[in-house]
Amino acid sequence: MAEKRHWLEHSITQNFFVPVLAVVLSFAVGAIFIAIVGQNPIEVYYVLFSQTLGNEYGIGQLLFKTTPLIFAGLSVAICFKAGLFNIGAEGQLQIGAFATALVGMYTFGVPAFIEIPLLVLAGIVGGGIWGFIPGYLKAKTGAHEVINTIMLNFVALALVSYFATNIYNVPATVHTPSIAPTGRIPRFDVFFSGFEGSPVNFSILIAIVAAIFVWYYIDRTRPGYELRVVGLNAKAAEFGGINVARNLILSMTIGGALAGLVGTNYVMGYKYYFEEGFSTGTGFMGIAVALLGNNNPFGVILAALLFGMLEYGGLVINTMVPKELVSILQAIVIIFVISSNKIFRKTLVNYMKTRTLSVNQ
Repeated sequence: MAEKRHWLEHSITQNFFVPVLAVVLSFAVGAIFIAIVGQNPIEVYYVLFSQTLGNEYGIGQLLFKTTPLIFAGLSVAICFKAGLFNIGAEGQLQIGAFATALVGMYTFGVPAFIEIPLLVLAGIVGGGIWGFIPGYLKAKTGAHEVINTIMLNFVALALVSYFATNIYNVPATVHTPSIAPTGRIPRFDVFFSGFEGSPVNFSILIAIVAAIFVWYYIDRTRPGYELRVVGLNAKAAEFGGINVARNLILSMTIGGALAGLVGTNYVMGYKYYFEEGFSTGTGFMGIAVALLGNNNPFGVILAALLFGMLEYGGLVINTMVPKELVSILQAIVIIFVISSNKIFRKTLVNYMKTRTLSVNQ
């Protein structure tokens, strides 16, 4: 009973208090840089928090920035669970978003109850195919997924750039024609006037459902159990009768499909078309989100909220500190959170082991 209690304390501390402490310390380091440029850190942070959390418009901007980060974070997290490092979420979300727009351009006249699921499915399939490729190469040839996903990012960006600017573009623009009106996801301001002008839309609910799906799949199903075992020890999993190759392919495919859902936020809920350059590193930011969230789907949501706040908060404090400093602050938070998270976790594990041994004695 004592061992179980200490294990529970260890789990709660490791998964909650350690990330919180890392975030607090990262803001403390950021305050030093703010002071160096001659600003009051308290005033800057007050503006950041009050403008992102203190009114409905700011909350709407925060949720809009958070939504794609949830999809990207889940994409990376589920691959981490299988022992894979998915750096290809950026390319996968580009392909998924373009597929969403492409299907939406050619399905005018379809009822909304069919059109919306159809466009969501298009994003899933597009991103899933782009995730399947490195997964298959890893499973069948042993080619490292890091190299494959990085290279496929460039291929994806080149492909969507060509099609969006040369084949399917609106003249004199870098975006595609609009999707069918019935494929558009409503914004919050349609129902809540306080969000007027904010681009937040109901794709945030799709992101939450995706997180619940990933949690259920990983923690409550046999395929999810097999995926976790492969991630812990592929050789032991194979010895136990688990098809390692299938799980590697499946995890990368699901990861790509989750990244492909980013198009629901931008294409279906905001601009209503695909635009070249719409993603500014969201896929790469998903790596930081997954690490801070400890690859837990609900932790990913919280981490995405933090990085979404920093992304929008950087805009609201831009008049108080130089633009370059805002980018530096974001980088410091990411680096400090990831590195300190590892340090604290290692220290915590050693402490809990020592405490358990003393209790048993």
